[in-house]
Amino acid sequence: MSERGLELAREKMTAAGVATAAIETFSRFYGILESGATGLIREEDVDPLPELPRHADLDVSAAEAADALSRTAIIKLNGGLGTSMGMDRAKSLLPVRTGTGERDGEQLAFLDVIVGQIRAARAATGARLPLVLMNSFRTQDDTREALAPYGDLAVDGVPLDFLQNREPKLRADTLEPVEWPDDPDLEWCPPGHGDLYPALHASGVVKALLAAGFRYASVSNADNLGAGPDATIAAWFASTGAPYAAEMCLKTPADVKGGQLVVRKSDGRIIQRETAQTHPDDMEVSLDPARHRYFHTNNLWFDLEALDAELDRTGGVLELPLIRNEKTVDPTDSFSPKVVQIESAMGAAVAVFEGAQVIEVERERFLPVKTTNDLLVLRSDVYELTDDYRLRATVPAPLVRLSGAYKAISAFDARFPAGPPSLAGATSLTVDGDWTFGSGVAVEGEAALPDQGEPATVPDGATVTGEGVRV
Repeated sequence: MSERGLELAREKMTAAGVATAAIETFSRFYGILESGATGLIREEDVDPLPELPRHADLDVSAAEAADALSRTAIIKLNGGLGTSMGMDRAKSLLPVRTGTGERDGEQLAFLDVIVGQIRAARAATGARLPLVLMNSFRTQDDTREALAPYGDLAVDGVPLDFLQNREPKLRADTLEPVEWPDDPDLEWCPPGHGDLYPALHASGVVKALLAAGFRYASVSNADNLGAGPDATIAAWFASTGAPYAAEMCLKTPADVKGGQLVVRKSDGRIIQRETAQTHPDDMEVSLDPARHRYFHTNNLWFDLEALDAELDRTGGVLELPLIRNEKTVDPTDSFSPKVVQIESAMGAAVAVFEGAQVIEVERERFLPVKTTNDLLVLRSDVYELTDDYRLRATVPAPLVRLSGAYKAISAFDARFPAGPPSLAGATSLTVDGDWTFGSGVAVEGEAALPDQGEPATVPDGATVTGEGVRV
């Protein structure tokens, strides 16, 4: 039945115009899936990373930094819809900060901040610094419209975006493409960010960058505003001669999920292990910062010549590990048919490129927004937006846990009509139940709001503490 499933899946992808490299990548993973492989990486088979070189210790001259950045392109993964927050458009279009200076009072989306970082880095170094977005079919039109006012953004010979691929969800019982007439769009899913490689190959973006005179690429998620252009890291990467590098951060209590790099005992090779590739019995030790000190930021660096050679050699089908992701065809309906999504992680390419490097970076290089918990902190006075559009922490970021009432962005915004409370004096904020915050609210220490059993309000000017609300 699975042989039939692959045939049907290939036919469906071909009819939808999916790139050949993506179809072949899917077919490779399908074979691994059909064999019963889970993609799990057991703790007994790996060692933690050794001590890493640190970004903070790099000694790079201004000339070296400017030269490296002048040969660097910025690629942002922009295919996410923010569905976990109830969104149906590009997450990068979500307002995240209020502007200052010439844009004082304006609501700035992720994309506006990214463009601001690019422009500021260009002005400071003279680098051309192209921005290239990997969009999905659902994010491309809205993103292009949002970028239209930035007439100076494009760089000659370099496209502003390229499309990620899509693949059919597979019925868990038959491994055949699922049919869902109520909403045919739900029959498809993204292949994970490992799709970067077949998408780059199909689009010709790497060759376009090389032809335009660029040698390096910095790749990161659009929802991570910490991963702005960094000339110092660019110079370090250029000096290593490595084909590939990954940025890692030291773990904090907030880092419950996310990928990590480990050393495979069998051959000493650095490999990536995602949360979905971790056996349940190994989850606790994998999260233990005493054993595995670092987590993966998903900020990557590529030598474009090495990447181009590997894409040509493999036809865009890199030998990345399978990630088997089980869901329901309709994520909002737990009774809809169970499906398998075939995914891969772009960071897993660390095992593909011999001589890959790893570097420890500061926490400010990792500021992702995956939930409204993250969004509340990023919008608050914990961070300030600098003139070069960097988000700088004014105090250590508190750990925020909001109840399910705040999960959707519309519900979240409705409960903070006057904007976020002050979190500068907080170490944590836990909100149970349904609370609407008034204006001028401050949060202090280890603050908590209990479930009142019905909607409640934090009055204007109140302070939230561990004992509740103080007026």
